[in-house]
Amino acid sequence: MVKEKDIKYLFSRYCNQLSTREEYESFMQIIANAEHDIRLKNLLEELYLEMELADFTGRIEHSEIVKVTKVKLWPRIAGIAAAVAAIVLGIWIFTTPRHTALVPDTQIVHNDIAPGKNAATITLANGKTITLSDAKSGVVINNTNLTYNDGTAINASGSAGELIRNQTISTPRGGTYQITLSDGTKVWLNAASSLTYTATINEQGQRKVKLEGEAYFEVSKDKVHPFIVESKGQEVEVLGTHFNVRTYPGNEGVKTTLLEGSVKVKTDKSFAVLKPNHQALLTNQSIKITEIDAKEAIAWKEGYFRFNDASIESVMLELSRWYNVEVVYQGEITRDGFNGKISRFKNISEALKMLENTDLVHFKVEGRRVIVLR
Repeated sequence: MVKEKDIKYLFSRYCNQLSTREEYESFMQIIANAEHDIRLKNLLEELYLEMELADFTGRIEHSEIVKVTKVKLWPRIAGIAAAVAAIVLGIWIFTTPRHTALVPDTQIVHNDIAPGKNAATITLANGKTITLSDAKSGVVINNTNLTYNDGTAINASGSAGELIRNQTISTPRGGTYQITLSDGTKVWLNAASSLTYTATINEQGQRKVKLEGEAYFEVSKDKVHPFIVESKGQEVEVLGTHFNVRTYPGNEGVKTTLLEGSVKVKTDKSFAVLKPNHQALLTNQSIKITEIDAKEAIAWKEGYFRFNDASIESVMLELSRWYNVEVVYQGEITRDGFNGKISRFKNISEALKMLENTDLVHFKVEGRRVIVLR
């Protein structure tokens, strides 16, 4: 088994264009081995992210490497090992334009759009709406008051009774927010999502919330009072664990992904118990369980988009929610799948240029409308 320090060494040599033929071949074999080694795959992804965060902008000039990277690594590649290759080798698509695209698309840059930000509102039981500060990242729910997670008070202008009753926190398109519930449970809301909750345990002895959209939960442990997430025809029941629920409108169904512990996913007709790195897909009251890398499901929480053989429609749907744009398609659209990662902190021009560098798709930006072209 190759040691971690040796993998890091080969990765560094490769990225800095210093690989000998033997080192290059060894690194390619490591990528291939990741198909059957989740630890190795995760390590390669972490190394990629470290380099992205360091804003590595080197360019591949070595003829052997150019030969490899001429393959369209971002579009469809079968298998986990190839997906890792898309992540690691595709760094050159993510961070370095091809020679044919060294000059920025001035039309896209001129009509640039900033990424989403912290944005949310809370609606009290009496209908009063509170706009939360975009300078803050989270809110803390207590029985008698509301505060930001830095301790700053929020003027709810309501009685304690109004705060104890159901409240709803909502994020717009292009917004995200973190919530700490009264039991200590932490919730991260993705864009265009809402969470309805109460500050107290209900009559059934449950901690129950209702979700629309997407959220990641870190549930405070309580063996006596189960935590219930109700969402679009299903309930997720836990005593204390970490999981993600995705229930956006459309045809993709409801996805529940477990990171640690265990959860029960149930409908009126069936139920399933998940283990870590398992995902439940609910469609038409039927629950299907698959094993995945749970990190894929919470990429949005960690600050990036992650695509695994995703259609251009799926990619643009994610971008449209986060950048709050309308997407329009013109002409025949590629049926290739896309693999890779994009930082959610980049302007839309950078995200679109990464996609354009595949030579499979092109864009035109008009105001807050993105036109997808072949």
